[in-house]
Amino acid sequence: MPSDPDRRRFLGTAAATAAFSIVPRHVLGGPGVVAPSDKITLAYIGVGTQGLREMLALLSVPDIQIVSVCDPSKDAVEYRDWSRDGLLRNIRRTLEKPGWGREGVIPGGRDVGKDVVETYYANKRSSDKFRGCSAYADFRELLDKEKDLNAVKIMTPDHLHAVISIAAMKKGKHVIMHKPIANRLEEARLVIDTARETGVATHFLPWDSNGSMDQVMAWIQDGSIGTLREVHNWTNRPVWPQYATLPADQPPIPAGFDWDLWLGPEADRPYHPNYTHMVFRGWYDFGGGSMADMGHYSLWTVFNALQLAGPVSVEPMLSHNCVLRDSVAATVKNDFSFPTASAVRFRYPARGQRQAVDLIWHEGGMRPATPPELDEDGRQFAAEGMMFVGDKGKILAGFRVEDPRLIPERRMRGYPAPQARSRRPEREPGWVSPGMRQWIAACRGGAQSPGSFLNAGPISEAVNLYAVALRTGQRLLYDAEDRKITSPQDANRCLSREYRKGWELAG
Repeated sequence: MPSDPDRRRFLGTAAATAAFSIVPRHVLGGPGVVAPSDKITLAYIGVGTQGLREMLALLSVPDIQIVSVCDPSKDAVEYRDWSRDGLLRNIRRTLEKPGWGREGVIPGGRDVGKDVVETYYANKRSSDKFRGCSAYADFRELLDKEKDLNAVKIMTPDHLHAVISIAAMKKGKHVIMHKPIANRLEEARLVIDTARETGVATHFLPWDSNGSMDQVMAWIQDGSIGTLREVHNWTNRPVWPQYATLPADQPPIPAGFDWDLWLGPEADRPYHPNYTHMVFRGWYDFGGGSMADMGHYSLWTVFNALQLAGPVSVEPMLSHNCVLRDSVAATVKNDFSFPTASAVRFRYPARGQRQAVDLIWHEGGMRPATPPELDEDGRQFAAEGMMFVGDKGKILAGFRVEDPRLIPERRMRGYPAPQARSRRPEREPGWVSPGMRQWIAACRGGAQSPGSFLNAGPISEAVNLYAVALRTGQRLLYDAEDRKITSPQDANRCLSREYRKGWELAG
């Protein structure tokens, strides 16, 4: 990592944390800039189930042409998903081919991704100039061989995000990436530093799903809840297995699956399907846990509005597992997978006009205690939500700050009745989110997207410290200026990783 101790290189300026700043490109017309009349040629890295699901919407965007796909898995083997046939039906509907794919097989892999791209373009965009879609197992080979490539979209497991995005940015490629920026704090800093140094256009996809903090901030600033003391955010995640023990058996590596490439920078170990695809999220080595999976969607605007950066402490409260060993009860020592349920309290110091505030993340069915205000209304918490607690009142909102309400309900008298939320309308083919639209403009020489990596420092800091606190099971004392954990000091080893030979990151 760069030796400059000034943490603002990672966190950005105060303005960047208070509101999404529009950061100008370093050099307009520099490497990778696309002429306004040209399509952005994009490589899609990671074509598992979630990668394919998001690819379907991207195919119809006229400004973008997917020219290559990449995945260590060649075929649809051992994929897991949220439903057996949901993705298959979506692909068939998008391609308008009722017989596409195989019944009972969850789609995934680079051959499937290549076929989806080529079939869609042949049927829907036949007037576009398209030479076909290449397919690679190794992203490094893709970046070396695809000379006319403008950008990449990264949809891999979390542990590969940093190595791929940094390699692409150093090649002058623009980058779109799913959460998290990285699943190690030092890697997240290096990703953000590389984005700043190269000046390429970057877009961190969770920005497109964040809610507005405008109404909440208006109530906080007019004193409706007094001095803000706590922010609670809770989710029903995990909704995937988080294994309490390491795999004991050693099944064969499936044909067409490059286990070595899938491991990437992580330490070698025998292959097991319980590490890969959907369930990678639950392992400290490969995933980022429930906060990395969902907290980016709910909390990014909260971090910006409240200027949350540099917690002084991070305290975990977590479940554990017990077993019988020779008829004697024992607690499983687990520093390899996230707990089934937890709550993590971040303590942020006062900043500007804001007093010190605690942010508490709850998961796995954990929620804050029901306040008297909800008892007065005869209500209970939803499975997911957010609550802002002041010394004179509370604001209750949906998980992504939607539909905020002062509670109890009588506090809303005098305010316009909130409109009932409608289901999100079906998107027309070619529909592009505002954040993606700004990223496309940035690729053509315009200002950075508000979802740029450059604005993701504080939320990336939090989700990675959350993982360290859970992994160590101890309260962390954190020095944000020196970017170190002061107690327990051995927890600093979890801020980075030991890289396998050939996968080291420069810097």
